[in-house]
Amino acid sequence: MRRYIALLRGINISGKNKIAMSELKKGCVDIGLAEVTTYLNSGNVIFSSAIDDKDILSNEIKLMIKDSFALNIPVFIVMQEELEELLNNAPDWWGDDNKEIYDNLIFMMPPLSYKEFYDEIGNTRDGYEKAHNYKNVIFWSFSRKDYQKTNWWSKTASSNISNKITIRTANTVRKITSIKL
Repeated sequence: MRRYIALLRGINISGKNKIAMSELKKGCVDIGLAEVTTYLNSGNVIFSSAIDDKDILSNEIKLMIKDSFALNIPVFIVMQEELEELLNNAPDWWGDDNKEIYDNLIFMMPPLSYKEFYDEIGNTRDGYEKAHNYKNVIFWSFSRKDYQKTNWWSKTASSNISNKITIRTANTVRKITSIKL
């Protein structure tokens, strides 16, 4: 059995795409996932499975959500050990204890590439935000007080690729990586 993390995009935001985590957990158990736990209300599901194909797991969870909740939700799957490796390769400036800075990890859902992301979103704004691409994620940080001055803040939600990414804070990523059963 391998440990996976499913990141659901766009649930329980501003009253839209509501899914109770207890119902999501039950649905995941019903489709055969083991040791299922959820974290926060934003669609972080940690589970074990003997299935060794992230695409199959993603499709099974998407279908369960469509059948159970009548929602078409993008699902990004990452192995827990892969996420640990990604965090081990974070840039020095990302995810420290500076409360003035907001640190995020942008997950690019296949087949989205960094080039396609960058072509759509553009450059970060010097002095207000930093970004570093590593594999299928982008480490992104910006000043909390100046978030409206960033180039990426509004674009990550309103661009043509917004349904091909999902974003988590540094603290959330660390927590879901550390959950062991």
